[in-house]
Amino acid sequence: MNQPPKQTHFTHVALALFAIALALTAVLVGSACSGGGSQPNPQQQRAAQSTTPSAQSQAQESANRQAAQPDADQEADARQAQAQQQAVRQTNQQAPTQNDSDEQGGSSGASDTDRSEADQPAQFTLSTQPILGGYRFEQPIEMLALSDGSVLVAEQRGSVTRFVQDDGEVEQFGVLDLTDSVSFRGEQGLLSMALDPRLPDRPFLYVYYSPRGVNVTRLSRFRIVQGVALAASELIIIEIPQPYPNHNGGAVRFGPDGMLYLGIGDGGAANDPHGHGQDRSTLLGSIIRIDVGNVDTDRPYQIPSDNPFLDIADARPEIWAYGLRNPWRMAFDSDSGALWVGDVGQNRFEEIAVVQAGENHGWNVFEGEECFRSADACAALTDAVPPVVSYGHDEGCSVTGGEVYRGNAIPALNGHYMFGDYCSRQIWTVAPNGGVEPRLQLDQAIASFAVDHVGELHVLVFGGPILKIVAGER
Repeated sequence: MNQPPKQTHFTHVALALFAIALALTAVLVGSACSGGGSQPNPQQQRAAQSTTPSAQSQAQESANRQAAQPDADQEADARQAQAQQQAVRQTNQQAPTQNDSDEQGGSSGASDTDRSEADQPAQFTLSTQPILGGYRFEQPIEMLALSDGSVLVAEQRGSVTRFVQDDGEVEQFGVLDLTDSVSFRGEQGLLSMALDPRLPDRPFLYVYYSPRGVNVTRLSRFRIVQGVALAASELIIIEIPQPYPNHNGGAVRFGPDGMLYLGIGDGGAANDPHGHGQDRSTLLGSIIRIDVGNVDTDRPYQIPSDNPFLDIADARPEIWAYGLRNPWRMAFDSDSGALWVGDVGQNRFEEIAVVQAGENHGWNVFEGEECFRSADACAALTDAVPPVVSYGHDEGCSVTGGEVYRGNAIPALNGHYMFGDYCSRQIWTVAPNGGVEPRLQLDQAIASFAVDHVGELHVLVFGGPILKIVAGER
């Protein structure tokens, strides 16, 4: 495998992450959060506070991406549907996190001699081991760990299954079957799930999916009885109108504050034609934060009193942060509480953001750390928060957000954030000091990451087994 050259700019990222950590500490002790601060030169600041993984050849992956992704041009819906159907027939591995263009871009890196000693990467290697007896999934998009060591696995076509492994034997138990209710095509389907953190007192499973026959995405709650999420118990919490079939986003997470967070895409097509990313009157292109405790059919959720846009005119009070294109997978660091988000790019850049309350992450004025619209528009958007990591389309085409490692089996990995790319199948880590390093090259498309009941990381791939991250041999 050709490993890309290493990069510079890590000191800037380390300072940015340190500032974020300080802000999060203030949040956890009760300080109120607010929007991003003024940036007199937003383009310069964005470049200074972000870094890129290093470049590698993507010729084969570019061909794979063209087969797997819908055409970005908006000539006709039929053309897009035909491309999606062809991709499913050819690969059965359609990504729910696709981009909209084959235009390439990115940057190359610098040598180790340009780095300070403090920025040197942690010297360790990683490998993977299949779990669940090597059972091969078609399109798994989420894995949740239960305290007894068993796991729930959601597949994009609409099913949730519990897997129990005992003395080498693996048993499967159906938990929820929405296959007759889910629109499973292209980027649509069952996109995420989360368990209520107050189990067993609140025995609920939350599912975000694309229902058939309507142009919305839906967040619903299902009651769990004797290990089964009852379809008839569905409580629809919120539905988001979707003008196009792509960019549905999709990550349901409970924060350390007990609130439910949901990442939502910009509504689709290409280039955000309706400007949803910068429009706070819509939930599209945002991360929302809602309270789903003490609710009923008449009031399926409440607005937390400390949401940043609660009293802002023409802004939806559910919004926690905005300016996102298609957040695909996000995770709270179990130690610091930081919210890490993988945001799928448009033509040139993929990005990883650390998101705080009230922030504007720049889409569709910026893509990654670079100006996407006019220079005047970029100069005017002084509150845009840059990503902590970005990389060009010479290294991939669709970021898959990951997890911060807090397990015990790989001490050298502690505090590192791991993420991947669906197209290039590359996995990187972001060190606590901001250094970005390529760690693994997989054979299948990377759809999601997960943490088991003891904090160990796993990777979900299309058309293969779930893979546990383990220490490699030097």
